[in-house]
Amino acid sequence: MYLLNKYIYAKFIYMEILACPKCQSNSIVKSGIIKDRQRFLCKKCNYYFTVNKLGKKIDSYYVTKALQLYLEGLSFREIERIIGVSHVTVSNWVKEYKVTKPNHTDYHPTYKIYNHIELVEFLKNKEQLKGAGMIITELGDKFMLIKWARFKD
Repeated sequence: MYLLNKYIYAKFIYMEILACPKCQSNSIVKSGIIKDRQRFLCKKCNYYFTVNKLGKKIDSYYVTKALQLYLEGLSFREIERIIGVSHVTVSNWVKEYKVTKPNHTDYHPTYKIYNHIELVEFLKNKEQLKGAGMIITELGDKFMLIKWARFKD
């Protein structure tokens, strides 16, 4: 009974969303799969059509941020934790855009995420600003501070 209700509910969702592109009728049924896409049949005009899979599209802002963080020396998993995008996706972006990480042997980046008030408090203390390079980047409603501290010999 549960599976039947789930099937009817899923079919009902399809019926509400889809309409025949030829006659705009809502009386459509599934009619097989062609090239990994669902095929539909309009019962009113007997027209067969397929609907493209939309998939998920990630905003280019996050792609750019992920690649920036990668270039700053953060690992894929660190980027995953910060941005909330899979480390595999970040790895695929690095391959797709042919980004190569420069060799950083004499320093390492550390990062911390602050809200606006915490960032202002951090920047008030001049001792924390000495001896390292840093960059602040916006990350949604928060800010990320990336700091490069040189290794002590």
